[in-house]
Amino acid sequence: MQAEIIAIGTELTSGEKLDTNSQWLSLQLADLGIPVLFHTTVADSMAANLQALQLAVERTDVVLITGGLGPTLDDLTRDVLAQLAGVDLELDAASLSQLEDFFRGRGRTMPERNRIQAMFPQGSLPLLNPIGTAPGVWMELPRAGRNPCLIAAMPGVPSEMYRMFFEQVRPRLPGGQRIIRRARINCFGIGESQTEELLGELTARGRDPEVGITAHEATITLRIVANGATEEECQQKIAAVSREARERLGDNVYGVEDEKLEDVVLKLL
Repeated sequence: MQAEIIAIGTELTSGEKLDTNSQWLSLQLADLGIPVLFHTTVADSMAANLQALQLAVERTDVVLITGGLGPTLDDLTRDVLAQLAGVDLELDAASLSQLEDFFRGRGRTMPERNRIQAMFPQGSLPLLNPIGTAPGVWMELPRAGRNPCLIAAMPGVPSEMYRMFFEQVRPRLPGGQRIIRRARINCFGIGESQTEELLGELTARGRDPEVGITAHEATITLRIVANGATEEECQQKIAAVSREARERLGDNVYGVEDEKLEDVVLKLL
């Protein structure tokens, strides 16, 4: 089972805002043992959204969407999901009541435009949003000769998305058969190509754990990703590769995880 995460919003594709939701969701799916193959960012365009979703459903088994669930004309996720499934939108009375209660609790009358947020593709399941006005959408889209594609659309507001994922989406996702764990080793005084030469077969494609190399300014980071049936299995794999990498890189290794070079130097003074 593999996943794709789609972040919707012209404010993201224009560079006005940074998409942090996709990074966070990737880490959550890793805890469930579901690898993420694609991150897609799409502007507020019906045609572009539909194309992105059609491709995602074809190439992955889990699609998580953030954004596009507000009440304005450029919030298209509901309509795109309905078009994808070949169904109409229908009003969910319970969701409408929750929206009205949300505004009433703040001493306001719900604007008529917010009624659209209680509309869902036929056959889908509304996902409660207790801290905002945008309910999410859960769909299991049939595919010929394959298991259904699991689709969850969540708000783009991070605090609302976090809670909806933990309470409404995560319990519906399969997981537990495999887990994914990560580790980082930080290096200095060595280039990217030389690092790869010293590590040799440790960076070969298809290995488990997978070892990737990332250069940032004057430092190099090794990204170790292990797959396993248990936490212990993953940690054993990471420990073995970490020992071997340290032996090959020697004094060029200065720290792990979030340790910064300047902090390590200060400790040595």
